[in-house]
Amino acid sequence: MKYCAFALALLVSSCWSNKKERVMPAFPPASKKQVSIPRFDDSLAYSYVAKQVSFGPRVPGSPGHKACKAWIIEYAKSLGLEVHEQNFEAKTYYKQNLPATNIIISINPTHKRRVLLGAHWDTRHISDKDPDPNNKNKPLLGADDGGSGVGVLLSLAKTLKENPIDLGVDIILFDAEDLGEDGGQNELSWCLGSQYWAENLHVEDYWAMYGILLDLVGAPNPRFSREGYSMNFAPELTNKIWSLARSMNLGNSFVAAEIGGITDDHVYVNKIAKIPMVDIINVPGLENQFFPAHHHTQKDDMSAIDKNSLRTVGQLVTAILYQESGGMF
Repeated sequence: MKYCAFALALLVSSCWSNKKERVMPAFPPASKKQVSIPRFDDSLAYSYVAKQVSFGPRVPGSPGHKACKAWIIEYAKSLGLEVHEQNFEAKTYYKQNLPATNIIISINPTHKRRVLLGAHWDTRHISDKDPDPNNKNKPLLGADDGGSGVGVLLSLAKTLKENPIDLGVDIILFDAEDLGEDGGQNELSWCLGSQYWAENLHVEDYWAMYGILLDLVGAPNPRFSREGYSMNFAPELTNKIWSLARSMNLGNSFVAAEIGGITDDHVYVNKIAKIPMVDIINVPGLENQFFPAHHHTQKDDMSAIDKNSLRTVGQLVTAILYQESGGMF
C-alpha cells in the first residue's frame, strides 16, 4: 500500500467510468437480539503470523508463497469452511508476470446478510525503504505488512466456526497487493489482487453489506486514524467502528484524527465492486514517518509484532460481527 494526496488519488476512479454501474441490493433486516461476543484468541493469531513468517518472503511465484498458500487453504478446509481459489496473473510494473491467487474463505455461504473481511497475504519483492543500501533489493518477511491482518482473520475464522453466528462472513485474502511502484508514478500498479477480484467477483453478482480491511495491525502502540478513502466512501461505517472502539476502551489505538487517502485493497472494493469498505491501518503520523519504521524494510519480522495489538483489532472486529448478527451494530 502507499500514501498519496487524496485529491489526486480520486482521479483514478475515472478509469472505470465506462463500467456498468453496480447498485447494492436491499438486505433483509436482522432480528434484534442479545448475542454473546466470544473472546478473540490473540495467541492463536500471533502463532499464525509466525507461521506465515516461517515460510519466508511470500512474493507471488516464490517457494514461500506456494507453501503459505497451501497452508492457508488446508487450514480453512480443516475447519470445514468453504474455500475458493481465484487464480490470476499479476502483471507487475517491472514487466514480470507472476502467478497469484486470491483466497476466499466463506462462513455461512448461503446467508443473505454478509460482511466482507479482507487482508493481503503476499509480501513485497523489495525493501525499498530499508536504510541499508545492501538490503534494498531483498524481499520482505512481511510479519506486519500482510502477516498481521491474515493472522487476525485466520484466528477469527476459527472463532466463527466454534461460535455459530447468524451472519454470512467472507474472508478474502488478496494477493499481489504489495508489488507496486513507489513514488506515485502508477497507482494501478498496487493492489492487483483486489483489482482483479472486484472486476471478476468469485460469486456472480456478489454483494456484502460492507467490508473491513486489515493492514499493518500488529505493531506495538498502533495509531488507527480514520483514513481518507474510508471517510469518502463509507463515512457512516467508519464512524460507527471508531465509536464502538471508544466504547470498548480502545480509544488509545483508535484515534479521532483523519488522514489522507491510502492506496490499499479497499480502494478497488469501493470503486469497482461498489461495496463500502473501511481500512483499519496503523499510521503513526510521526515527522518524516507516515508508516511504521519497519514498513518496507528488513525489520518487518516478528520483532515488529505485539500480541496486544492483534488482540485490540481482533476483539473489535469480533464485536462488530456478533453485534451485526444480533442487529445491534
